[in-house]
Amino acid sequence: MGSELTTIGLPVALGIIMLGLGLSLTVADFARVLKQPKAVLIALLCQLLILPAICFGLVLAFQLPPVLAVGMMMLAASPGGTTANLYSHLFRGDVALNVSLTAVNSVIAVITLPVITNFAIAYFQPFDDQLGLQWAKALEVFAIVLLPVAVGMLIRRFAPRFASAMDKPVRIASVIILVVVIAGAVASNWQLLVDNFAQLALITVLFCLISLTIGFFVPRMLKVGHRQAIASSFEIGIHNSTLAIVIAQSVLGSVELSLPAAVYGVLMFFVAFGFGFLIRGKARVPQAAAQVAS
Repeated sequence: MGSELTTIGLPVALGIIMLGLGLSLTVADFARVLKQPKAVLIALLCQLLILPAICFGLVLAFQLPPVLAVGMMMLAASPGGTTANLYSHLFRGDVALNVSLTAVNSVIAVITLPVITNFAIAYFQPFDDQLGLQWAKALEVFAIVLLPVAVGMLIRRFAPRFASAMDKPVRIASVIILVVVIAGAVASNWQLLVDNFAQLALITVLFCLISLTIGFFVPRMLKVGHRQAIASSFEIGIHNSTLAIVIAQSVLGSVELSLPAAVYGVLMFFVAFGFGFLIRGKARVPQAAAQVAS
């Protein structure tokens, strides 16, 4: 994955993805957080505090090698991906809440992702000659995550028609570039991926299931609405694995560090799809009870 296709293509693909996110955002999406503070606060606490702690426990339980352990922790620290919006729409979640959570989470991740990554590197010590994400590299995370979003939002603000027209082409372009780059990366490191897939498959699937479950049931236990809980579930369960891969390879320069995110990025789609049917089905129980009572 050290080829130009990966070192240049991955950051470009992520930049286009984050630009596309910015094209779909307005200041109102951030302001909407104030209208649903309870749902947002619960989701953020789950994302920022509970998930990293659970992931840390899983990594210790599975006794992963240090470099893969750090990769898992980096994945846990990554914000929700834009794919969460699609899943929320498919399974009748509050998509507006997803958009707001993704926006806020992406901003917060500029701080939390380097902090959690540095903690993991200090604890597991996968690199003898590297202390972690230093200040200069933390600025790279800022540039990778927020600058494209800010540019997209500015375009949306000052050229709304152009932003609307470019929204779909940018999404398509980001998917095409990402698929090409990841296909090339997998092909050039096929044996490395195969050697570690079995070791990572179970922990990534388990982590995805736990993330989705916590994202749904914790808000429901705290009296958050069903549609908002669905949105929270996908926002927390579908991590931005592309971001974790880019930081692992482009910022920290490690292919192995990106393997947990790569495996998770494939398997999470199937896990989230199945989980979506389970939580959508639960909405029918209270609805049916209400119809019987009436």
